[in-house]
Amino acid sequence: MALHCFTQLGRKARCKLLLSPSWLFRGPLSAHSSSSSSNTADGFPAGNHLIYTQEHFALRSSLRQIIDKEINPFVDKWEEEGHFPAHQVFKSLGKAGFLGVNRPTEYGGMGLDFSYSTAVAEELGNIRCGGVPMAIGVQSELATFSLARFGSDELKREFLVPAIAGDVVTCLGVSESGAGSDVASIKTKAVRKGDDYIINGDKMWITSGCQADWMCLLANTSEGPPHRNKSLLCLPMKLPGVHVAKKIDKMGMRSSDTAQIFFEDVRVPSKYLIGEEGMGFTYQMLQFQEERMWGAASVLEQLENVVQETIDYTRQRKAFNQPILHNQTVHFCLAELATEIELLRSLLYHAVALYIRGHDVTKFASMAKLKAGRLSREVADRCLQFWGGMGFTNEVLVSRSYRDTRLLSIGAGADEVMLSIICKYMGILPKK
Repeated sequence: MALHCFTQLGRKARCKLLLSPSWLFRGPLSAHSSSSSSNTADGFPAGNHLIYTQEHFALRSSLRQIIDKEINPFVDKWEEEGHFPAHQVFKSLGKAGFLGVNRPTEYGGMGLDFSYSTAVAEELGNIRCGGVPMAIGVQSELATFSLARFGSDELKREFLVPAIAGDVVTCLGVSESGAGSDVASIKTKAVRKGDDYIINGDKMWITSGCQADWMCLLANTSEGPPHRNKSLLCLPMKLPGVHVAKKIDKMGMRSSDTAQIFFEDVRVPSKYLIGEEGMGFTYQMLQFQEERMWGAASVLEQLENVVQETIDYTRQRKAFNQPILHNQTVHFCLAELATEIELLRSLLYHAVALYIRGHDVTKFASMAKLKAGRLSREVADRCLQFWGGMGFTNEVLVSRSYRDTRLLSIGAGADEVMLSIICKYMGILPKK
């Protein structure tokens, strides 16, 4: 039964459906799933999980089937081509409900809390590249966050409904060539003239920018203070004056197209404003909290897979008449990495548990994002070393992870920004 049936049901009905024998645990939960359908990926009974219920694991099980059948068999081809067919993949995910897990049911979402989005993000880590999960996250979490929370009903029906259904591809237009982590410094302007905004400027590093049908655009709509002069707009990408300048050639995330985009006197109806004028910076900062937790969740399975595949390889590969795994340096290192992954998972679950209870998790989300970026680099680098020459090829997951996960310490706020936020919440950041 397709997950989009959730959108027609109430909360209790959804739970009943998920827990029915025909629905629950129809496929593997992760690369290391227990053979018992009552266990989580970590081997613990599902009822004992810190934040997940059987409903969460059923969601992951259904998603895993799509990953195994419709995504992973084509990842190598997409990596080589430098893009994946976003409209095709998103339509499949949209039909199953995965592009609106925590979005309102009246607009096609499931109406579930953010812990379910976290579970989906974790499962997406079983896709054998970083670019596709990242693009899915932009579609389901980033570009529609503010629209779902603050947009008018008319705007949601025009832009949110088709995004959740997978009928369109969306992108988020925040970063510019001169403003990445420093969001307050963006230069793109949207000047109000009559019933329209006239947009001029540019955006850089736009995920899915070459395929997107509309953009959630952050632009300056007044000359006021930088934290109160910005607004978010839904911008159709087919409008006159929108120029996709180039597809950026990246070190990693190869299967996700990334664009530089220019706007020249683009006329957007004022009704496409999301929420209140001047609140764009605030809306974007709220979105960053979910993005940072989602990003941390999305690498957990990938890191576990890299460690496990390194174990399998070093157990088989011999040097000096013994398996490489038998060297203490190797198996101690792998044990340390496995421990660090579990620590990251615990930190993430702590942040998510607080978040769904309505607490400010800015500090913990920043910590999780910081740790996820740094640990991803450490896992990929240390494991690659044990693969020897094979690790330097494009034929194994560890080398792809080495290239892809490096972005996590840059995107959605660089490590240094995360450290500044943490210092601020600790009360040790010097005042300007």
